[in-house]
Amino acid sequence: MGVRGIRGAITVEENTKEAIVQAARLLLEEIVKRNDVHPDDIASVLITATDDLDAAFPAQAARSLAGWDYVPLMCAREIPVPGSLPFCIRVMMHVNTEKKPSEIRHVFMREAVKLRPDLANR
Repeated sequence: MGVRGIRGAITVEENTKEAIVQAARLLLEEIVKRNDVHPDDIASVLITATDDLDAAFPAQAARSLAGWDYVPLMCAREIPVPGSLPFCIRVMMHVNTEKKPSEIRHVFMREAVKLRPDLANR
């Protein structure tokens, strides 16, 4: 069994704890759903947020998901490139899977669809 990365991103409507946690949870749930991922399959999750999102750690959302007690999580800041998409949370989930790269379903939601339109509609 190999390890594959699953990408995802979502924009947040406002810089509040509730909005950040809700958006992160929605994104994580959608990644899990589209890829039939079980918590025991997850090797680690890296979550980044843009500089304009500082009211909460997006990883808090994962702690509320069933079975995620032992999933290694890390939050980091996204590189603040001028003109980049604001209010954005990005995820890189590493999973143990037999799936081929072409079978992985990356998830881009809300305005984050602009980041990878080629992957967003698969």
